[in-house]
Amino acid sequence: MSDLTYPEIGATAGVLPSGYHHVRAERVIGRGRIAFEQAADALLCGAVQRRAGATVRMSHTPLRVGTRIDMRLGPFGIPCLVVWAERDDDHAGFAYGSLPGHPECGEERFDLTLAATGEVTFTITAFSRPGRWFTRLAWPVNRLVQRRMTERYLRTLDSPAVR
Repeated sequence: MSDLTYPEIGATAGVLPSGYHHVRAERVIGRGRIAFEQAADALLCGAVQRRAGATVRMSHTPLRVGTRIDMRLGPFGIPCLVVWAERDDDHAGFAYGSLPGHPECGEERFDLTLAATGEVTFTITAFSRPGRWFTRLAWPVNRLVQRRMTERYLRTLDSPAVR
């Protein structure tokens, strides 16, 4: 994992590091075991990013630690490496970090939780800062793009739209 462009590997699991823009967003996407299982299958196969409009290539499916993900959104290449992945009876998720060539430096985490109440919650946590000259130059626009992508990600797994 030495190729990652930031030192705080795994920080999306706890206290987010200072010096970065932080994102925390969540949404109830469905109810019940079937909704959770379908959403977890989709999440760990890259469907969230695809459904949000990115072209996605992954070195392994389902995602696991060490999977390289090469995304493209319009003209921008977005190379990432999975630094955490997990799936059990009531939780599934992964986090990826930025690799050289990514427009930003940082990490993004995608978590699904099946609560005892039956609610399935999708949570996104991220920290980032500009990683390229053009993202430094367009920082306010980048925040808007990140907010819109987070909103799109959160809606990709809605039940019964889980595909």
